Amino acid sequence: MDTVDVIIPVYKPDHKFLTLIERLEHQSVPINRIIVINTEQKYFDRLFYGTSFPKEYHNIMVKHIAKREFDHGRTRNRGVKYSESDVFVMMTQDAIPADDHMVEELLAQLRGERVAVAYARQLADENSSEAEKYTRNFNYPAQSALKTKADLERLGIKTFFCSNVCAAYNRRIFDELGGFVKHTIFNEDMIYAAGAVEAGYGIAYAAEARVYHSHSYTCAQQFHRNFDLGVSQAEHPEVFAAYPSEGEGMRLVKETVGHLWKSGKRRQIPYVLLQSGCKYMGYLCGRNYRRLPFKLVIGMSDNRDYWL
Repeated sequence: MDTVDVIIPVYKPDHKFLTLIERLEHQSVPINRIIVINTEQKYFDRLFYGTSFPKEYHNIMVKHIAKREFDHGRTRNRGVKYSESDVFVMMTQDAIPADDHMVEELLAQLRGERVAVAYARQLADENSSEAEKYTRNFNYPAQSALKTKADLERLGIKTFFCSNVCAAYNRRIFDELGGFVKHTIFNEDMIYAAGAVEAGYGIAYAAEARVYHSHSYTCAQQFHRNFDLGVSQAEHPEVFAAYPSEGEGMRLVKETVGHLWKSGKRRQIPYVLLQSGCKYMGYLCGRNYRRLPFKLVIGMSDNRDYWL
């Protein structure tokens, strides 16, 4: 049986992080070690001050870094170096396993010799808007799938789609491919997946491995996040130039509006359109960031330390 570690980058953790740890400790497949790469120790200590957290969980390793050290790719690579397991699962601090079989289902999809990574289905929280729930179902449907190079013509950029919100990696293949890109503002998971596909490996979507993960971003927050998304695509044309994502984004907007209209949630449509406009403007600015003044780029970005 494969040994499994879980690696979680953390910044300003809250009680949802405690729920995540508790759910991980009760998985049907035992987890060898939970490796936490925490940004800024003071925020971590603030949550656990006066608690028995270090004594209660003996399989947790916590490593602290400064905010200026964080990078989506390099920080996760650092976590992998602390792992000696056959498989490691990347997670974010706000992803909550839906049941005790999440890791087991990820491993089931990862067992093929040519499967590099298997990522989980993301479900919206109960209190999420109808638009957010539909978006999650659009990006994470109920059917599992294995995506390979043969699917590029049919799926385009969706072939590379993968999310480190919750994804299990074959360590042997990960080391062979050189790990995550060492410096990136966003999309380290898709960049890795694209390299795996080009190398002849498959990307598995494990629909039975489920986590609750959703957000209620403001329009400004969507702009900043999609600016960084555009930057990551501009900096990696070897991945994104041949398979633009604009068409998939437009299809999501049209289908979301159609769903809201049919389901009687028509009052949400104007906000969805406004939010989509902010996303697209942020994305366009990010794709063209080299033409913008440096101070404006820093102001538009959600990850200002990346530029400094």
